[in-house]
Amino acid sequence: MSDFLAKLFIKDYQNRGSGRVREKYGTLASVVGVVTNFILAGIKLLAGLLSASVAIIADALNNLSDAGSSVITYLSFKAAAKPADKDHPFGHARMEYIASMVVSFLILLVGFELLMDSGKTVLGLSEAQRTEITLVTIIILSASVLLKLWLAFFYLDVAKKIDSSVVKASAMDSLSDCVSTLAVLVSSIVIYFTNWILLDAIVGLGVSLLILFAGGKILNETKNALLGEAPVEETVTKIYKTVEDYPDILGVHDLLVHNYGPHTFIASFHAEVDGKKDIYLLHDMIDNVEREIKERHGIQCTIHLDPIVTDDEIVTELQGFLRNILIENDIDYSVHDFRTVVGTTHTNLIFDIVLPFDAKIKPQELTSLIQEKVQKAREDVFCVITVDRG
Repeated sequence: MSDFLAKLFIKDYQNRGSGRVREKYGTLASVVGVVTNFILAGIKLLAGLLSASVAIIADALNNLSDAGSSVITYLSFKAAAKPADKDHPFGHARMEYIASMVVSFLILLVGFELLMDSGKTVLGLSEAQRTEITLVTIIILSASVLLKLWLAFFYLDVAKKIDSSVVKASAMDSLSDCVSTLAVLVSSIVIYFTNWILLDAIVGLGVSLLILFAGGKILNETKNALLGEAPVEETVTKIYKTVEDYPDILGVHDLLVHNYGPHTFIASFHAEVDGKKDIYLLHDMIDNVEREIKERHGIQCTIHLDPIVTDDEIVTELQGFLRNILIENDIDYSVHDFRTVVGTTHTNLIFDIVLPFDAKIKPQELTSLIQEKVQKAREDVFCVITVDRG
């Protein structure tokens, strides 16, 4: 369905890498969301008022807040599409994340209000309202579930096409709405046959918890995006595979990838090269690598040239010595920036070691352990260690 609407309203709809096309997809999702949710809110509010059902009215208000969320989605795409400027050199794409957070707060607000109203009735603090559930009410709710399910899959399709967190948030919200409306539908059927009016408040309580869960999940995902997350494996692999095409790059370390929106990546890393080769030729090669990564993967990259010694017997011997010490003591962490300072009385091994974030050993404990093992093997060798986290 999203393909049909995209063909109808978006020129060059298959060029989803274009910021303008991406904005059009966001606008399409927003307009469809506003129209669908206004229709759902209207028919549910009518059904809720006619039947005096708290759960149905709450569900209608939830759809009304979803329509407001769709408006926020539209505004966020407009803001995110603005080009970079003097004050925002990395563009405005993170506006989508802020919009997702606003949507999550709206969802949490609706859930909290419903929780308070339904909770009071269930606890006996307010009187349960007698409901007048009819066959028309049941038909309206059944149609609402199907329409909301269609909207959820429409959102998911668009979110996947343009990699949008805010549209994905709307999809998750729509799926939770399907569950809540289905619960209201089941309770309405039970009330229709049994006249158990307290069930309306009980289901309203359950619906509120579902809404709160959905809002909390969206808020958590958005929080992670704003704080900064580790790059996905696919992005790291793309960079490494590009570098592998350049035999003069002997190793890569200290890779950092920053995300300034769904399609705005800035990366940096250290490229190890033979220190005896022509610096101008190596610099030219690094320029080519940066350009290729930008053209092939859309990642703006800055590469630090790291010269290393490749043919010094003493350095090679000491590298092997350190490697054996690490292997013998099950220290399976990568080492880089290795260099030596050989003196008359002792030798310094200077290197960086990468300690994973989930490692149980602390940085200071790791450096002490390595120093102890190295000293035990050779008293004349000392370590100067920098611990990187990664």
